[in-house]
Amino acid sequence: MTGQRYASDCEVVANYSLAYASTVKIDSDGKDAWVFDVDETLLTNLPYYRDHGFGSEIFNESCWDEWVAEAKAPAIPSSLKLYNGLKQMRFKIFVLTGRSEHQRNDTRKNLELAGYTGWEGLILRGASDGGTPATIFKSERRSVLVNEGYRIHGNSGDQWSDLLGFAVAKRSFKLPNPMYYIA
Repeated sequence: MTGQRYASDCEVVANYSLAYASTVKIDSDGKDAWVFDVDETLLTNLPYYRDHGFGSEIFNESCWDEWVAEAKAPAIPSSLKLYNGLKQMRFKIFVLTGRSEHQRNDTRKNLELAGYTGWEGLILRGASDGGTPATIFKSERRSVLVNEGYRIHGNSGDQWSDLLGFAVAKRSFKLPNPMYYIA
């Protein structure tokens, strides 16, 4: 995660994503969409994990909440390039994260400070989503978008749970994440 290989792998994924996106015919109805995860997809939490054993420690929710509240997670440079390229192509961008609704303001602030602006929607877990597996939660939220008429052409995430399930994108792009796995 701290070496050039990780950055290079992320760059490869972003380049494949942009190459695919450039083949999509964008309709004038404004319903061509791309979905992004947040953690280890748009933002890197490497500073947090560096301080907490690179994922070797048991997850501590209160420490994580403190980190999120700081809104200091930097952008993954290749993801920011992809994000801005998709905006320029006129995709509607949805940010779909497993973060909790109580973290909305901190998440929004962090995304904006890192350079991510102009998304169509920021979707977080509500109180009723507690205990719902990530694949189901994200599938249900993508389903809402599809039911609203959006065509999800692309989906970017670092976990298979970001990409699989139902109401999936026409193409999905998985970023590497050797620190943790979410089922």
